[in-house]
Amino acid sequence: MMQIDTKAPEFCLPNQDDIEICLRDLKGKWIVLYFYPKDSTPGCTTEACEFSEAAPDFSDLDAIIIGVSADSTKRHRNFIEKQALTITLLSDEDTSMMQSYGVWQMKKNYGKEYMGIVRTTLIIDPAGVVKALWENVRVKEHVAKVQAELTRLRGSTI
Repeated sequence: MMQIDTKAPEFCLPNQDDIEICLRDLKGKWIVLYFYPKDSTPGCTTEACEFSEAAPDFSDLDAIIIGVSADSTKRHRNFIEKQALTITLLSDEDTSMMQSYGVWQMKKNYGKEYMGIVRTTLIIDPAGVVKALWENVRVKEHVAKVQAELTRLRGSTI
């Protein structure tokens, strides 16, 4: 799993429009990077909708919001259209990015073990350094916590 004050691993992944997004292209911006299990499931839909609703507030803080799952770009497009999302979703179908960020882990459900995505959110500063980290995220009130922490972090750099 990632640690605070470490460099965020580089990545290049396709977004919902099949346009490659790379960490290096986002340097100079604050990034809210969140990993979630699956498009169109209840918790993931709530999280994506709440991040979308708050996107203008994050934009005011000079931050962009990026969600990452193993879903295809086509599934992302359908999810965005169905929920009227305004955030960017990246497709990590081979899980390489999730592995480098340490969020692809062994999980247990009803006695079965399997590899899966641990719901995680990071705030990455304009220099590409992880400044905040939430593991095993509970969706309820999470977006407000991320926004409050970003506001605090931005205040210490202004």
